[in-house]
Amino acid sequence: MSPEHGARRSRVIMVEPALTQLAKLTASETHRLDRAIVAISVNPELGTEVPGTLLRDYTDEVDGVRVIYFVTALKTITIVAYVEA
Repeated sequence: MSPEHGARRSRVIMVEPALTQLAKLTASETHRLDRAIVAISVNPELGTEVPGTLLRDYTDEVDGVRVIYFVTALKTITIVAYVEA
């Protein structure tokens, strides 16, 4: 990888329940959530595995954000199922 380029990020897609939750957040909550989603897109393995599922659960205690998501097999797309801020 050349020095001009950083790590490749996965594309983030939110499903309907996450979009509905997102619409209810304040601007400050959305900003905190954005930081968490960027972190997940750079490193999709940040969250912990939810036993018995393909889901991962990422909680940022500092910003008070929680995201439940899953990553496609090639790790190019991260699908967000739930957000909480």
